[in-house]
Amino acid sequence: MDALSPRRAAILAFLRERTRAGHPPSLAEIAAEFGFASRNAAQKHVQALAEAGLIELRGGGLARGIRLPDAPRDPPLVLPVLGRVAAGLPIGADIGIERELWLDRSLFSLRPDYLLQVQGDSMIDDGILDGDLVGVHRSSEARHGQIVVARLDGEITIKRLERGPAQLRLLPRNPAYAPIVVPADADFAIEGLYCGLLRQG
Repeated sequence: MDALSPRRAAILAFLRERTRAGHPPSLAEIAAEFGFASRNAAQKHVQALAEAGLIELRGGGLARGIRLPDAPRDPPLVLPVLGRVAAGLPIGADIGIERELWLDRSLFSLRPDYLLQVQGDSMIDDGILDGDLVGVHRSSEARHGQIVVARLDGEITIKRLERGPAQLRLLPRNPAYAPIVVPADADFAIEGLYCGLLRQG
């Protein structure tokens, strides 16, 4: 199976959370949650997740008929929540283990090493909202276009990485924010790769 896009991974996490709580969402609720203009957009994502075998549909494919596939359960992930990461302008890292969460491994496209809480709205077009907990897989390397947690002059932020011919840029996913150009002499490091999120109710 191909890796899920951040938006589709967020939708899958939302469907699993609501379905396991006994309240599978309607297409209208999915559209409202993710800011889609119509239920057709929500249906497209739901159908794609069903075709990938990540959910099952009953009752003619209606969203209320969502069921999670029966599969052996892997041991849960125990992940520390380490602090905050900015989805906006970089903010100072507030690193320190705040708590630990026990989570289903299937929530993430790549195994995370820790969670960070998002502050800001610069990544909303990728479905990453203020207050979300994002999973981060430790890595000092990233490809062009990947969502990364990066450290720039001692501060951390979450953005899409753009590798240009002459410079690196950190791209927001909200037109209200400008890209962050990484100066050649900056203290810059990639801390990890985004691999999914949890939305706290």
